[in-house]
Amino acid sequence: MSEVEFVHLFEVEEDQIIDLMNNEMVGKQLPLLAGGFSAESCRDFLKAKKQLWDKHGFGPWAFLIKGEFAGWGGLQPEHGEADFALVLHPKFWGWGRKIFNEVKDRAFNQMDLSSITILFPPSRLNSKAITRLGFTEDGQVTVDGELFMKFRLTKPQP
Repeated sequence: MSEVEFVHLFEVEEDQIIDLMNNEMVGKQLPLLAGGFSAESCRDFLKAKKQLWDKHGFGPWAFLIKGEFAGWGGLQPEHGEADFALVLHPKFWGWGRKIFNEVKDRAFNQMDLSSITILFPPSRLNSKAITRLGFTEDGQVTVDGELFMKFRLTKPQP
């Protein structure tokens, strides 16, 4: 068994997702998450993420690290592209690169995508971490009234 497992979000207890999304340190990273994350918010969230899978054939996963729920993310459709998202509990923040590498492999080798994007709020000052992964700046986009910097990673050519 791998140290990191990708499972469907509905396989995780809702309380665990609610706890993650209400974690103060996580909330500071998510400008679209305002006013707390209730049980109703969680049900709406899970329904919306399932609809992405149903409509597009891909969407975000839940991540289990050594069997423990660590967070969620992966690729989800955003403005006609596959956008990478990652929301991890602070206890697992060191695992981001390993998870990203697995998602990147799936994107380029299983899904045969030509590129993936990532949306980064300007309030986050460490965008250098994204460029170290090979992403390049690709403009700005507004989601639900919030401005994000958009970065793109293009599939390496053989």
